[in-house]
Amino acid sequence: MRALSSPLRLRVLRLCQEPRTNKELAELLGTNPGTMLHHVRTLVRTGFLEQEAERAGTQGAREVPYRATGLSWNTPMPRESRVLFEVFTQQVADLRPDDLLNTTWLGLRLNREHREELQQRLHDLAEEFKQRGPDPDGEPYSLFTAFHPDRTSPSGQI
Repeated sequence: MRALSSPLRLRVLRLCQEPRTNKELAELLGTNPGTMLHHVRTLVRTGFLEQEAERAGTQGAREVPYRATGLSWNTPMPRESRVLFEVFTQQVADLRPDDLLNTTWLGLRLNREHREELQQRLHDLAEEFKQRGPDPDGEPYSLFTAFHPDRTSPSGQI
């Protein structure tokens, strides 16, 4: 759990859906390469990243790319953790309003059976698209969902 407690590490995992070097990650996330190496090593040690075969960089230097293993997909986050919200807000902070292609905020009144059904269907749909793998001609997108009790509508009127 500690390995996933850092918003920076979660962003690294997102970026490593394709192989990335420590230097590339540091540049993309605007951080010091030494700091990035610490985070990368933590993710490798805990099985969230794996090292790929070394390669020669643009100027012939040795580079070590890393790729996400997918382990984080089924790793439950502690209920009290707000790290996913922090990552989300960091990722959308610099977006223009038109870049948020579809936002939905929906209030529902559901019994336990229907709540569980909705949660399962959302999970299954996300899992289906994850299993498809990347489209060769695709562009990168991000999806964030949060299913939570609505404390602002205790009467259930939405």
